[in-house]
Amino acid sequence: MVNQASVVVIGGGVMGTSIACHLARAGVPDVVLVERDELASGSTSKAAGGVRAQFSDELNIQLGARSLEAFGRFEEETGYDIGLHRVGYLFLLSTPEEVAAFEAGVRLQNALGVPSRLTDPAEAHRLSPLITTDGLLAAAYSPDDGHCTPEAVVHGYAATARRHGATILRHCEATGIELHGDTITAVTTSRGRIATDTVICAAGAWSRQVAATVGVDLPVEPLRRQIAVTEPVPGLPPTLPMTIDFTTSLYFHTEGPGLLVGMSDPEETPGFATDTHDRWIPALCEAMARRAPALLDLRRTGGWAGLYENTPDHNALIGEAPSPSRFLYATGFSGHGFLQGPAVGEVVRDLYLGRVPFVDVRPLSADRFAADAPRPEANLV
Repeated sequence: MVNQASVVVIGGGVMGTSIACHLARAGVPDVVLVERDELASGSTSKAAGGVRAQFSDELNIQLGARSLEAFGRFEEETGYDIGLHRVGYLFLLSTPEEVAAFEAGVRLQNALGVPSRLTDPAEAHRLSPLITTDGLLAAAYSPDDGHCTPEAVVHGYAATARRHGATILRHCEATGIELHGDTITAVTTSRGRIATDTVICAAGAWSRQVAATVGVDLPVEPLRRQIAVTEPVPGLPPTLPMTIDFTTSLYFHTEGPGLLVGMSDPEETPGFATDTHDRWIPALCEAMARRAPALLDLRRTGGWAGLYENTPDHNALIGEAPSPSRFLYATGFSGHGFLQGPAVGEVVRDLYLGRVPFVDVRPLSADRFAADAPRPEANLV
């Protein structure tokens, strides 16, 4: 057990391991990451694995595009195969309002170098033949998007961080943060005390509780989301994109020989429950009947539940608290955290080192809510 660190990262999901890796590769000595369970055991391992740059917010477009570049280099840089499938994201649009919003989004994405475009229903069906085009007005598609394996990304980052001198402590719960005045002096854990002057909170859905120990409010609210996996689908095209019916939030992509299927549940209430239930299935089947009736014939063979870490405007919290000194955070990604992990690790590294990040994340500071300056993201899945 180490007893001293230059920086302690709390959380062993994609954000924590990416941050630890980027710090260690930059030559920061004595980087320590603490995770109360196994790596990727929280929200990361329960994610659908989608990676994209199709967002409505300029910052999210930039973070997503930067991360897509990193995912493309990941195996070369870490030696870990993350099962990256660059099959695209296809958003199905059924109302004039959705079409208008995505038209504006595509213009902004194109201006930032993202090759997204609007398509007609016929092309949408060619790309994703399991859908029906009844009532479909248009779709938005970007071939650079896709999906990969979240756990592989976490373990790749963790292994690379270790190779560069970082210490990863599993089954080591952060139980408190000690202060002397406005200065952090240590992190207390279930395995002992680690003296440090810097803490980076990447604790996902549990971030609010971590930050509260030093008087910082990170407005993160956990919400259960469920995923189902189907039996093998004969003739499933290998290029099937991540397909999202934007009106209902129904989505699916290939998962081995079958499909991974998910949807938001408007009846779900905030909390830390991660057990599965079937109360969402009737709404799921209704959405399938409307947009992808072929899915109704598929037998469910498994599934799981995980937590979204939602903020009031469904956008991330990234920054450094004004007090206490050297308390940084990257959390509250509201469903699009995994796909931004590489870029956010880079940004937090630069904030720690006093460098100017490749993108100005000050609008994502947790202080924006007190300043009545929310920054809502519209392209939510």
